[in-house]
Amino acid sequence: MKLVHLLLLISIATHVFALDGALEQQPGQSSQQPPSVDTTMPACVILLHGLARTSQSMLPLGEQLHLLDYVVINVDYPSREFPIAALVEKAITPALEKCRQYPIGGIHFVTHSLGGILVRYYLSQQKIPELKRVVMMAPPNKGSQVVDNLRDLPPYNWLNGPAGRELGTDPASVPNTLGEVNFDLGVIAGTTSINILLSLYLPDPDDGKVSVENTKIEGMRDFISLPVSHPYIMKDKEAIAQTIHFLRHGTFLHAPAVINENKEF
Repeated sequence: MKLVHLLLLISIATHVFALDGALEQQPGQSSQQPPSVDTTMPACVILLHGLARTSQSMLPLGEQLHLLDYVVINVDYPSREFPIAALVEKAITPALEKCRQYPIGGIHFVTHSLGGILVRYYLSQQKIPELKRVVMMAPPNKGSQVVDNLRDLPPYNWLNGPAGRELGTDPASVPNTLGEVNFDLGVIAGTTSINILLSLYLPDPDDGKVSVENTKIEGMRDFISLPVSHPYIMKDKEAIAQTIHFLRHGTFLHAPAVINENKEF
C-alpha cells in the first residue's frame, strides 16, 4: 500500500496539480454599489481557475472572449492557502468590483473545477443583481472520490491546502451542503483521463479527477460531456466554443457537427 500511495502522489504532482505560475496579489474591497445594467453594452465575464492553478490556465478562454468584445476579469486567487469560504471573499468580491467599474450588460462566470464551487458558495449566501449565466468546466459539484481516499495523506494536504480537503463526496463536504442551483448554469464534463491511478478511485466515465456524474447538480439548465481531461478542459477548443455558445444562447450546441478551431463562435 505504501508503494501505491507513493505512485499516486507522484502522479498527482506531475499531472493534476501542476502550478501555472506565481499568484498575484488580490485587490482590496470597496463599498461600490452595483450599477444598473445597460443591455446595449457587452457583458463582463469573470474567469475563476481551479485548485492549485492560476489565471494563466484561463488565458486561451479569456483571449477568445476578449475578441468577442466581452469585458474579461481573469482572477488569480490563492487556492492552496485557505478554505473555500475564505477563497470566496478573496476571489469573487474583488472580481465583482472590477466588473462594476465598467458600463456592462450583465455579469457571467466561467469556472474550472474548484472555481465553480466558489460561485455556488457565494450565490448560496447572497445575490448578484447583474448575474446572467454561469458555465462550469469539470466542477466537483458532488465532490470527488479522489479526495475521499487521499486527503488524510500529508503530501496531499501540502499540494492542495484546506480547500482540497473540503471537496469530498460525504454529506458534510462543502459542495454537498450548498444544495441545488437557482441560477442559469451550464456544466461541461470531461470523459478522458491522463491519470490512470487516480481514475481507479472514480466511477467511469471520469476526467482523472472528477467523475462525470459528480459534475452534475440539480437545477442546472444544460449539460454536455467532451472527450477531454481535467487539467486541459479549460484550454480545449471545443470546450471554449461550447462555453461561448452557452453564454450567448443559454444552451450548449448538441448538434452532431464537431466544433473546431475554424468554426465561428
